[in-house]
Amino acid sequence: MFIEVLKSKIHRVTVTEADLDYIGSITIDAQLLEAANMIENERVDIYNITNGERFSTYIIKGEAGSGVIGINGAAAHKARVGDLLIIASYASMDFEEAKQWHPTVIFPKDNHLQ
Repeated sequence: MFIEVLKSKIHRVTVTEADLDYIGSITIDAQLLEAANMIENERVDIYNITNGERFSTYIIKGEAGSGVIGINGAAAHKARVGDLLIIASYASMDFEEAKQWHPTVIFPKDNHLQ
C-alpha cells in the first residue's frame, strides 16, 4: 500500500508579485527551493494564510536570493501581493517507509533563508 505524505514545506512566505497575464504557476526563489528539497515543475499546494484560499500549481524557479514568491495566471485571483502563504509538496511512498519519513520544512524570514 502506498500513501501520500508531506515531502516539503515552505512555511509563511510573502507574495511579492502577482501576474494575471502569465500562463500559470508559482515562481519561487531558487535558494528556497533548494533548502526545501523542491524542484522546478514539481506540483505544490498553496495555502493562503491571509484569505484562506487553497490551490494547486507547479513551480517555476526564480532568481536565487531574490526572495521572489510570484503567483501567476488565474491563481493571482487567489493570492495578492503581501499575502502570507504556506507552500507544500507531497510524495507517495510505501506505508512502512512513510512511518520513518521526515519531511523537509523551512521557515524563511522575509522570504530569505535565515
